[in-house]
Formats: sequence, C-alpha cells, structure tokens
Amino acid sequence: MPVPGTDVVDLRSDTKTLPDAEMRLAMSEAEVGDDKSGEDPTMRRLEEMSAERLGKEAGLFVVSGTMGNLVAIKTWTRPQEEIILERESHVYLWEGGGIAALCGLLPRLVPGVNGIMKPADVEAAISDGTNVHKGPTSIVELENTHNMAGGTAMSVRQTQDICDVAHRHGLRVHLDGARIFNAAVALGVEAADLAAPVDSVQFCFSKSLGAPIGSMICGDRDFIEEARRVRNVVGGALRQAGVIAAAAIVALETGPPRLHEDHAHARMIAETLAELPGVFVDLATVQTNIVNLELRREDVSAPSLCRALGTCDIKAIPRDEARIRLVTHKQVTDEDTERVCRVLREVLG
Repeated sequence: MPVPGTDVVDLRSDTKTLPDAEMRLAMSEAEVGDDKSGEDPTMRRLEEMSAERLGKEAGLFVVSGTMGNLVAIKTWTRPQEEIILERESHVYLWEGGGIAALCGLLPRLVPGVNGIMKPADVEAAISDGTNVHKGPTSIVELENTHNMAGGTAMSVRQTQDICDVAHRHGLRVHLDGARIFNAAVALGVEAADLAAPVDSVQFCFSKSLGAPIGSMICGDRDFIEEARRVRNVVGGALRQAGVIAAAAIVALETGPPRLHEDHAHARMIAETLAELPGVFVDLATVQTNIVNLELRREDVSAPSLCRALGTCDIKAIPRDEARIRLVTHKQVTDEDTERVCRVLREVLG
C-alpha cells in the first residue's frame, strides 16, 4: 500500500484518496447483513450517526453524491415542475442532466456571488404555477461548499435567508453538502447548524472525509422512507453494505477534526500562485480545500502547465485552456504542499 505523501501528489480531487489502515481494518472486521432488507447493523449505525451529526431524524446511504442529490430531489418533486439552482451548481453542470432525465424538472438558473444566490433573486425566480405556460416551482437547491466558486462556504444566516423565502412559498430546500464539513470548519460552526434550515441534505464520505465510497442523505423520517423507495428505483439498494459503511464510519469520526490542515495547504498554494506573474487567484474564495487558478499569459496554457507538473509527479487537471482546479486532501502533507509551491515557482516564476 502506498505511503501517503511520499510519492505522487494528486491535486485532481479529494476523491483520489486511498483508504487508510484503520479503514481497511474496519472493513475487514465489519458485521454485515442484507441492507436492502434493513438487516445490516453497520450500515444502520452509520445512518444513525450521520443523521445525528447533521441534526436530522434519519439518514439513507447512497453510493455517490450524484445519486444522493438525484434521489433527494426526485423524492421531493414531480415531473414538469421547476427547480431553482445557482447557475454554476454541481447538480446542474456535472451530474449528467439527471434532474431533467430522471426527475423531469426544468432548471431555473439564478446567478450567485461566489456561488451564493441572493434571497431576492430566488424569490423573483419562483413560479407559482398559475401561468399555464410555466411549471410550478417545487424546490430550491443549494450547494455548500460551492465547487465551481472555489470551495466557498455559505453561512448559516445566508442559508436561513434563502430557506425563509422558499418555505414562505411552500417550497422544499435541498442542500448539496458534499463538503459540508469543510464549510463547518471554515465558518467555525457545526455541520448541523448549516443543515438546520434545509429540508434535506446530502454529504459525501468519499471527498474530504477520505472514505473510498459513499454519501448520505439526511432528513425527516417520512422523507427518508420515501427516498429509500426512490433509491431502489434507480438501482441504489445494496446488500452486505456494512463493508463500505465501516470505512465511512471511520471517515465520519476522524475526517472533520483534520480538515483545517487541508484548508491551510490550499491557502499556502493559493498565496504562492497569487505572487506569480500572469496567474490570477481570487484569494477571497480560497476558504476551504479548493484553489481555482486562471492563467493570463501567452507562454503557458492550463493543459501545458498540468503536463509540466506531471513531470514532477504532481497531478492536476485543467478545466479549460486557461483554468485549473487544485484540491487538497488527507494525503497531501506539509512536505507535499511545500514541494508543490516550489515547483509552481520554478515553472511559472
């Protein structure tokens, strides 16, 4: 098993982590049963732990964040309705069009500032269904942290303000909280505080928490029971799932306390990039473990920079010809971060 931090530094995503020794041991010793029939004790424990951590009544395990968002949104909605989303939300851009293909929803896009919509803009986008030419709005979707904005965190107050608008109009609110624990650490609050105003929330074990697979949907018991039926419809029911639940339990217990390290590493990389000629980084958006950089020079493109980093055993992937996203995680050490900064100065200085 590779030793983290001694070889290749992979900054492509926090999904690239490998399960550590504690997770592997937990997986090998996990007590299991048929989860589809509700008989897997390790999975039941994980779902209960997750719901408690997020301040909700119940939880439902799914294999990915995309499935979690899809199942939650489909549970709350019916075809031909509208969903309000921030225009660069992960649900809209990077989840295969599931909200259209499988939920039959029309996206109503609202521009945000650093990924955060203004309550007045959300209210202006709501359709009450009285116009026969438009479907009624049934749900608002939020994202915390916001991927495309660079890992920016939405505060409890910002979340509450949007939820107040939505609930006043009888709408549900679903939170894509794939990295909600990053947001909680950055803001100095509990994840449950950030999830309290919303009707449902999805978070990932397989991103910054470092587990090999899985996400969790949390909400009230009636919602979760209906979501369990929807999960079955999309082929997401599992059998002896305690093997993967065991690793997720380790991630939930050990992941959040160390996220500040990932944030510090991302900040160090961002500050290094901001000092280099022809490189733009909005330091105000570097709040968690994601760094978005834009190259504003003619001698190097995003793909060529990624290739140059690759020759130094640093993995990165371009968004387009000018932009790159770098993501820190549990297998990026202090020494790795210093090496990344040194190589960036050598290549771009």
